[in-house]
Amino acid sequence: MKALTNTDFHFEGQKSVYHGKVRDVYNINDDLIVMIATDRISAFDVVLPKGIPFKGQVLNLIAAKFLDTTTDICPNWKLATPDPMVTVGLRCEGFRVEMIIRSILTGSAWREYRNGCRELCGVKLPDGMRENERFPEPIITPTTKADEGHDMNISKEEIIAQGLVSKEDYEVMENYTRRIFARGQEIAAKHGLILVDTKYEFGKRDGKVYLIDEIHTPDSSRYFYADGYEEKFEKGEPQRQLSKEFVRQWLIEHNFMNEPGQVMPEITDEYAESVSERYIELYERITGEKFERSATCCSCRCDESENGGIAERIEKNVREYLATRK
Repeated sequence: MKALTNTDFHFEGQKSVYHGKVRDVYNINDDLIVMIATDRISAFDVVLPKGIPFKGQVLNLIAAKFLDTTTDICPNWKLATPDPMVTVGLRCEGFRVEMIIRSILTGSAWREYRNGCRELCGVKLPDGMRENERFPEPIITPTTKADEGHDMNISKEEIIAQGLVSKEDYEVMENYTRRIFARGQEIAAKHGLILVDTKYEFGKRDGKVYLIDEIHTPDSSRYFYADGYEEKFEKGEPQRQLSKEFVRQWLIEHNFMNEPGQVMPEITDEYAESVSERYIELYERITGEKFERSATCCSCRCDESENGGIAERIEKNVREYLATRK
């Protein structure tokens, strides 16, 4: 199976391009954003050396679906999805923080709690909690947004004091975060899942706060299977989950957490394909729809290129869409 791990497009009106950990973002006339969800995958703030087939399509289509189902809660940047791996939307000035909301003590929060932490991003945590235990109510634990390296935990008070976000805008983001998360939990529950935690990004355009980037994907969110959650929690057993955490756990088992001296384990084709199937499983569980693997652009020889014609298909679809915006 082919995977798209890099792009180098030159669209009409293109002002700049930003290559993130997994997304390539093209600025069109300082007005629109063409966001391409590549098949790159990252963990512990490092991009793994092999792409995951269909991962970009999974992320893009899940995000598009949830953006469409939350427009009654807050405005968002999305205008169209001209390709299964592409969203085109409004260019906003992004805030330099990520809004992380958690309903269960797990993942990095549990690792810190286990090490004695009882305050996370200014939020007090009670003693005696166990791994995978529900919080009395979801907590918001923001982080700074780093272009490179680690995002850093930060409190609401520090964000406002440092001028990263105004008090008024932060309260809008906080309100949107809780309401979008509640909607995501409702939808997940209908499909037998628990939306455990997630992160949202916001930006501003013409004085208004917009939800930007992706939402409720396996890269930005953690899902547990609802069936068996309570039983496994009582027994102290690992939860069945659909998220990128299984990739992190695989790396930990292979002695890699991106610490000095550690070597990235080999990512075999077989392992990459197994990760692909996990991403597709999440798509089908959270949307209730059958995943349709996207075709390449045509049956010509571009299908034999390194990315199997994916880049050619994307370029064609985006150019056609942008032409309609003139």
